[in-house]
Amino acid sequence: MRIRSAAAGELPLLQDIERAAGAPFRELGMAQIAEDEPPASQVLERYLRAGHLWVAADDEDRPVAYLMGEPVDGAFHVEQVSVHPGASRRGVGRALLAYVADRAREEGLTGLTLTTFTQVPWNAPYYTRLGFRVLDEARLTPGLREIRTHEASVGLDRWPRVCMRRG
Repeated sequence: MRIRSAAAGELPLLQDIERAAGAPFRELGMAQIAEDEPPASQVLERYLRAGHLWVAADDEDRPVAYLMGEPVDGAFHVEQVSVHPGASRRGVGRALLAYVADRAREEGLTGLTLTTFTQVPWNAPYYTRLGFRVLDEARLTPGLREIRTHEASVGLDRWPRVCMRRG
């Protein structure tokens, strides 16, 4: 597996990875999440232009996972990390997060943040195993509060969510 910047021609493939990665949410009674459309091409292009869209590629250099994010209040906020189910449970997500943590340090950022579902095994429990800790309301920065407000406005708070930080 190789981690590298995404290429513009791969954006539709990243959307396919997102759809496939969302399917297991259906089994948890979260059909709305499973059916949610992936980020639009314009959104992915924005992260790509900013240099904040990476893929984990297989031996044939075909993406099997991706991560996108941006600096928020001095840390790198992981907006999305998705691993195709065919590549899951192989350390791909962990490798992407480690790679991005290194890039964040190089940019002078203080750590990684993300928001996630608390009761999804491959979400908050997984991130806890990777060293992320839940931020209580008092420790949310203005940017993280804005992200949480947006998530609530699109219905993501229908299921329990938290903001987490590592580093």
